[in-house]
Amino acid sequence: MRGLQGWNSAGPQTAEEMIAEARKAFFVMFGFMVVIWVLQIVNWTDNYQLDREFMVIPQRVDRLGEIFTAPFLHFSWQHIEGNSGPLFVFGFLAAYRGVVRFLWLTLLVAVTSGLAVWVFQSTNTGSVGASGLIFGYFGYVVLRGIFDRRLIDTLIGVVMAASFAYLVTIALPGTPGVSWLAHLGGLVGGVIGAWLLRDRRPRIATGAEPVPGSGTGSGSGKTIVPTQGANPALEGSRSDLHKELGDLGLL
Repeated sequence: MRGLQGWNSAGPQTAEEMIAEARKAFFVMFGFMVVIWVLQIVNWTDNYQLDREFMVIPQRVDRLGEIFTAPFLHFSWQHIEGNSGPLFVFGFLAAYRGVVRFLWLTLLVAVTSGLAVWVFQSTNTGSVGASGLIFGYFGYVVLRGIFDRRLIDTLIGVVMAASFAYLVTIALPGTPGVSWLAHLGGLVGGVIGAWLLRDRRPRIATGAEPVPGSGTGSGSGKTIVPTQGANPALEGSRSDLHKELGDLGLL
């Protein structure tokens, strides 16, 4: 995991860096949407021949590589329309803290979702669609703030979990015509990704600050000592929250 640690050790810090990264995330997701819609048009005009050639077919070794092509294809206009909104929203939220980290996440989720279908799904079926990625991004967004210890991302995760909790039910067996294994595999990949790609940078503890102009002992600064009854952990959390809000331009 040394390679993954290297990729995620330098996320955006300042407001300018975060805005630049969010801008890149927007264009990455916009480009992704353009690609899948262009492929859908080509697929539709060719009577969905791309689906037949590049879908995941379970337990066939010669179709294992299709776990990387299937997320770009869909079975119908209704299929791609249903996936497009959640894909863009969750993809952007997963990518705005770092596009490189997001690309690693996408690769991981494509593998876990595709393998779940390839290993466990019935051999007389085929699977395409970006829904596995959607579930992976969803799981990642919900848990990233907890693993990264970022209050803003934790709040985003809580809101997304509350708003889209119904998605979890589609990752369970019972929905006709839906590859719940692709959904479940993607969700598992997103949870694993939230842990493996977590921010490993040491958190700077909030401590006493020297104030010039007064001295104690031989020094020339004055140390502010917390008043009796103050909670350093609470003060540190407030400081982190204020910093994150400031980074996002909300303060």
